[in-house]
Amino acid sequence: MAKAPRPGAVKTRLTSSLSPEAVTTLYCCFLDDTLALARSLQLKLRDVEVAIMCPASDVDELEQLSGSEVSVVPQKGEGLAAGLTSVFAHFAEGHERRIIAFNSDSPHLPRSVLEDAYETLAAHDVVVGPTHDGGYYLVGAKASHPTLFASDGMGTSSALDRLQSRARALELSVGFAAPFYDIDVADDLTRLAEELRLAPARAPSTARWLKQWELMTAQSRTGTGEL
Repeated sequence: MAKAPRPGAVKTRLTSSLSPEAVTTLYCCFLDDTLALARSLQLKLRDVEVAIMCPASDVDELEQLSGSEVSVVPQKGEGLAAGLTSVFAHFAEGHERRIIAFNSDSPHLPRSVLEDAYETLAAHDVVVGPTHDGGYYLVGAKASHPTLFASDGMGTSSALDRLQSRARALELSVGFAAPFYDIDVADDLTRLAEELRLAPARAPSTARWLKQWELMTAQSRTGTGEL
């Protein structure tokens, strides 16, 4: 799940502490690391296909950024709920398969989490990766369930509860991936910078950007630079 990296269109909650241009550059790093993470699954799991689902207006730009090895598919409708519905409608069409949808808000996500999510789907209809703020960073299913996602509550602290409620109404079994966090606000970015300072290989592009960000932030505090 992705958007084209345009100023003012991605990670807007970070613009309280970063310029729109800086946020856009950071988002490109998120995309780069997330694609590398997804591609790494192809070395571990057989018959894995990596694709990007995005708004129709973003297809050309994301095709240029992602390269020829990743298919870019336009979603039907607008918004996150429509995007998630499109993921499972498109990739589960005609046959059952294990499908995992996640975005680039957690570029440092361990590959083992994705591997475990695939395993969880072998025994459940749906798998969800909860975040600590009541949402979810990952959702997977083996078939399309058009009413599973709705725009109400998306991106709020009730998103996970609402998803589970709709799954129960559809009599779908739900398994869980490990809780994790995504990058929404400046405090998340600070936490990520601390983690990647110790383990930059988890998200190399993001780690390089954050190292520069921390340096420029330190300089701005002393009056020798500006971000």
